[in-house]
Amino acid sequence: MNVNQNANISSGNKVKSGILDIVFIALFTSLIAICSQISIPIGPVPFTLQTLGVFITAALLGWKKGTISVLVYILIGLVGVPVFAGFSGGIGSVASPAFGYVIGFIFTAIVVGLCKNIFGNKIIPLVISMVIGLFLCYIVGTIWFMSVYGITGTSVGLGAVLGWCVWPFIVPDVCKIAVAAILVNRLDKIIKL
Repeated sequence: MNVNQNANISSGNKVKSGILDIVFIALFTSLIAICSQISIPIGPVPFTLQTLGVFITAALLGWKKGTISVLVYILIGLVGVPVFAGFSGGIGSVASPAFGYVIGFIFTAIVVGLCKNIFGNKIIPLVISMVIGLFLCYIVGTIWFMSVYGITGTSVGLGAVLGWCVWPFIVPDVCKIAVAAILVNRLDKIIKL
């Protein structure tokens, strides 16, 4: 085999790898969008399976591809594709008090994805990273929620926002972390992404 043949094989492998990356990013973006539609409106922030989709995406794809997948999900929602909870989408979603939690998914994906890149899918670090990622999502979402309400001239306290947007979601989110960790641990043994 000469140098040109080796270069062609290497180039072909890079193209194949790039195509697979695009396919997996699109597939997991779709997973997040589908999980967003499993929604129960319980107040200003609906209960959805979005975080489950983000956990699985980042834990299987790693921080770079997982974060890109979340960013693609957000961008296609902002251009008008109805991928957000309740089949909503469009640039007007930014004015929603709950949109900060969607932005928080970026931080969740980074933390969980970095854990995957560093520790693989060992269950304890994975669960810890999901808890940290969820906490960051809560922080970003709560700040956004309070800011949007402040813009409208309605002042709302931290305690009220936590009562509407965080406390009711803790138990369901812990269940989503458990389900995601188990699924990722099992899927990682079957599927090598």
